[in-house]
Amino acid sequence: MAIINFGGVDEKVVTREEFTLEKARAVLKDETIAVIGYGVQGPGQSLNLRDNGFKVIVGQRKGKTYDKAVADGWVPGETLFEIEEACKRGTIIQFLVSDAAQIQVWPVVKKYLTPGKALYFSHGFGITYNDRTGIVPPKDVDVIMVAPKGSGTSLRRLFVQGKGVNSSYAVYQDATGRALERTLALGIGVGSGYLFETDFKREVYSDLTGERGTLMGAIQGILSAQYEVLREHGHSPSEAFNETVEELTQSLMPLFAENGMDWMYANCSTTAQRGALDWMGPFHDATKPVFEKLYNRVASGEEAQISIDANSRPDYRAGLEAELKALRESELWRTGATVRSLRPEK
Repeated sequence: MAIINFGGVDEKVVTREEFTLEKARAVLKDETIAVIGYGVQGPGQSLNLRDNGFKVIVGQRKGKTYDKAVADGWVPGETLFEIEEACKRGTIIQFLVSDAAQIQVWPVVKKYLTPGKALYFSHGFGITYNDRTGIVPPKDVDVIMVAPKGSGTSLRRLFVQGKGVNSSYAVYQDATGRALERTLALGIGVGSGYLFETDFKREVYSDLTGERGTLMGAIQGILSAQYEVLREHGHSPSEAFNETVEELTQSLMPLFAENGMDWMYANCSTTAQRGALDWMGPFHDATKPVFEKLYNRVASGEEAQISIDANSRPDYRAGLEAELKALRESELWRTGATVRSLRPEK
């Protein structure tokens, strides 16, 4: 385990060079990894593990998602099973159904958590908020986590490209004395770029804040606000979208992802430099109280309860589609669809 300095703070980090794929295979050579759920993280993690040479099976209820697993090469009765059968067969149970579904499926999973098995999560939600979820593992199993810092789609796509998504890792309960090595082996197996240490609470607090903040909620709010201001002042949809979204995602984000924000500022026009440096302060001051409020709601469990209540409703999917339809059919994103279609292919 290496100690690497991040912005002046030393952190424990595990790299592929230190914990090699060969070592990971050796650690898990006698394990059967049962991936429960084939929705968001399940496909990417299971396919990456399979391609990396681990013994993997998938547990999924019959339906469209089950059919998707078959299309991806999982064989019914050999590597694809109903959830209960997969839990029975697995020595490591990767619990990758949605947070709300975990509450429903937990009695089945718990039934097959016999001594020495490992219960694996990619999110700290179920354990951290167990007073709300009811997920309390038995004391004689390992409880571990690898949380890729990206979607399952990105995890798989980057893996196929020979790259990786960075992941956090944590051990909540070490019943066998092997919990840490199991965790690190799985982290390397699913295709992590590097692994950094956390715990279940810190993971879910940062994750829920990020999803509601700069990763998804805040970015849509900021984009729509700027787009609306430009449109209200007479700018065309094409101009407003290009200045709000297209230049950000297609030009600037790749630059500061590769080289940092200071480099991007240094390599744009002097007018843009001055404006960005002058206005980052007001935007920081305006939004920090919102982020503080958001974090406190995450820490109190309010955001978790909202998710549990909303996602457990029988009409959740219909309500979700209505909300997404409204977003999709807004002028902003209808304009975006047209702009994307006009991007040069070469």
